[in-house]
Amino acid sequence: MKKIVLIFALGIGIVACNPINNKMQDEKTELVKNYVQAVENMDFNAMENFLADDYVGIGPSYGDTINKFDAVENWKWNVENLYEKIHYNISRFVYVNIPDGDSKGDWVANWAELNIVYKNNQGEVTIWANTNYKIENGKIAKSFTFYNEADALRQLGYKIVKPEPVEE
Repeated sequence: MKKIVLIFALGIGIVACNPINNKMQDEKTELVKNYVQAVENMDFNAMENFLADDYVGIGPSYGDTINKFDAVENWKWNVENLYEKIHYNISRFVYVNIPDGDSKGDWVANWAELNIVYKNNQGEVTIWANTNYKIENGKIAKSFTFYNEADALRQLGYKIVKPEPVEE
């Protein structure tokens, strides 16, 4: 029985270390790394090339959803009017395959400490951002982005004030 368990475990190890699987994971992770580099370089053309035509971006706020065209246009506007510089101080990537369910597919997560410098001396923020990218047919098909927008605004000097109750 011990030999069967050992053989089974060894078989799983061999499959997990399969160079084909590793190559596929590396390619998908490299795709996301290149996309992140395009964001950091503010390269709209490259960003557009990495996104699938039916791309859907979700977040950072609940209810935020954007398509490929609007995502690229939004980045263009931000860079032309808002951002002077974007730098990933720390950026880590991990690949995962979800075998079934609504989120079935190949995903690459990016955990990052991100520094954004705003134009016209409007300020600078450092945020923790987490983006999960679904990869299909060599493109980014979907992304979920999470970061604390209130913290970014606080770093820029904004104050969040609870409104006074309205009397009826």
